[in-house]
Amino acid sequence: MNAQSSSLVTVWRLAAFALAFALLGGVVGWFWQGRHMEQVVHDYVLAHPEILPEAMANLRKREDAKQLAGVSADLKRPFPGAVLGNPDGKVTLVEFSDFACGYCRQSEAEVAALIQANPDLKVVIRQLPILSPASADAARMGLAAARQGRYAAFHHAMYAGGKPDPASIGSAARTAGLDMARAQKDIADPGIAAEIDRNLEFARKLGFEGTPSWVIGEEIHAGAVGGEVLAAAIKKARG
Repeated sequence: MNAQSSSLVTVWRLAAFALAFALLGGVVGWFWQGRHMEQVVHDYVLAHPEILPEAMANLRKREDAKQLAGVSADLKRPFPGAVLGNPDGKVTLVEFSDFACGYCRQSEAEVAALIQANPDLKVVIRQLPILSPASADAARMGLAAARQGRYAAFHHAMYAGGKPDPASIGSAARTAGLDMARAQKDIADPGIAAEIDRNLEFARKLGFEGTPSWVIGEEIHAGAVGGEVLAAAIKKARG
C-alpha cells in the first residue's frame, strides 16, 4: 500500500470513528433525556395525586373499548325473550348470570330497583352456568321459559327458591306457568345449547371469570358492584 492509499484509509477510519461516536452520543443523550422526562412525570404525579383517578378512569375506558370492539352489538341482542325490564328500552344493561351464584341472587333486588327507577332500561340476561352442572340445567330451563315469554317469572322464582337442583328447577318452572312438555322439548334443542356456548365465548373475550358480570354502554364491570355503580353507568350510557 502506498503513502496516499494509507492516508485515505486513515481518513476513512477517523471518519467512521467520528460517526460512531456521534451516534453513540445521540443514543446516550436520548437515554438521559428520557430518564429526565420520566423523573419529571414522576415528580409531577407525586405533587398532584388528584390526577390519578382521572388517569385510571381513562385507562379503564380504553381497555373496555378494546374488549368490546366487535362484540358490543351482539351482546345487546338478547336470546329471544331473555329480557327483564323494558324490552324496547333505549338503555341496555347486559348481565351475565348463573342461577347457582349467591352474588347474582343478592344483585336481583338491585336490578329490580334499577328497572323501577329507569323505565327505559332493558336488561339482557346472558346465562353463564359455570358453577355446577345443576346451574347449566337451570340455564337451559330459563331459556326454554324465554321461548314461552315467561323468562322474568322463571328468573324471579328461581332466585326465590333454593340452589339449582331438579326439585328447585321444576318448582320454579311450574311457578312461572310453563308448558312443561314444550319446555322439555326446548331444553333438548341445539339452539339453546348454542346460546350458552355463545355466552361462554363472550365471557372469554371480555375476561369475565365469574358472575355476576355486567356491560353497560361502553363500560365493563365484574362482580357484585352494587346498585350505585350500575346506576351511575346507566346514567352515563343514557348520555
